[in-house]
Amino acid sequence: MYDQTSTDDSADDHPSDPEGFRIDPVLARSWLLVNGAQAGRFAPASRSRADIVVLDIEDAVAPKDKLAARDNVMTWLTAGNADWVRVNGFGTPWWADDLATLATTSVGGVMLAMVESVDHVSETAKRLPGVPIVALVETARGLERISEIASAKGTFRLAFGIGDFRRDTGFGDDPATLAYARSRFTIAAKAAHLPSAIDGPTVGSGALKLSEATAVSAEFGMTGKICLTPDQCHPVNEGLSPSQDEISWAREFFAEFERDGGEIRNGSDLPRIARATKILDLARAYGIEATDYDDDPVHSPAPSDTYHY
Repeated sequence: MYDQTSTDDSADDHPSDPEGFRIDPVLARSWLLVNGAQAGRFAPASRSRADIVVLDIEDAVAPKDKLAARDNVMTWLTAGNADWVRVNGFGTPWWADDLATLATTSVGGVMLAMVESVDHVSETAKRLPGVPIVALVETARGLERISEIASAKGTFRLAFGIGDFRRDTGFGDDPATLAYARSRFTIAAKAAHLPSAIDGPTVGSGALKLSEATAVSAEFGMTGKICLTPDQCHPVNEGLSPSQDEISWAREFFAEFERDGGEIRNGSDLPRIARATKILDLARAYGIEATDYDDDPVHSPAPSDTYHY
């Protein structure tokens, strides 16, 4: 859980990303939390570079403002918007009413706070049938059960609640300190055939700090990251997208492969095909140099068991 205190409502201006660009949540990199008690932020967030906008009626909202925040979200969603919502955790006084309200809307999905057991996800899924659920794991208890949570019916993706996890465990924020926890998220997601996990946010807006933190997320196989302000979304998207060097390598590999007859030449070809296919498919999905791919040689699909994102 994270307290969103920034008052910056502006969307950052990057010509390489269209405003309000949304992609499949399976591939979503930037997950922008927006304080549900501040309805004036909703529209700017919808025009931001966020892959997914998550209206927050949980930790960003004081208890006295919970009902007003829920009403703000209800108004926004019933106006035809389909953003996500971070709801209060199972067992809190607000959980059931949050879900009852969202069940009547076009909500795109929910991020469920403080998940510590399979029941937290399954009971939420019963009340929101067909709505994808990101399980936000934020405690030692939740981490110990993360494989079960990942395999729960209704879990769509896992997300790491770093702030509360550190408060619960006493850990520092050094990447080495949190290496075990991040590894558990990645392994649990992979074993349960889920899209890769979403990393927690980076507090503060320093460009270098955010870039380094995003690189850590990528190093641990995490392909999404929670953002706290709109200006964080574009750097996160860039850091979790294929690089230009990777795209060039993939295109050159397929050109060479086709020149050699398009047949498997040795044991390294299959993993290279899988990696190159993933790079180019993600580049297309993210709108990176899309017009340059029209003349790509036809290439073999990667084996399904190596292609989970």
